[in-house]
Amino acid sequence: MTSRAGDSDPSDSTAEPEPLVCARCGTRSEDPQPTWTCSMEHGTRHYLCDTCARENLRAIEGRLDPAWW
Repeated sequence: MTSRAGDSDPSDSTAEPEPLVCARCGTRSEDPQPTWTCSMEHGTRHYLCDTCARENLRAIEGRLDPAWW
């Protein structure tokens, strides 16, 4: 099973993972989604489903630091 970075707690291995929720459309996913996009904004993780990530690709790319180009 794939876990999100920083979400593991070694003291509680029986805790159920929280479902991912798309920050734009609210789509929920119980299972890990390797094709979803994760962005860090003001110290908070935001996840985008496949559809929202594709529809907003230019806005996502526009926030990248120039070093990525």
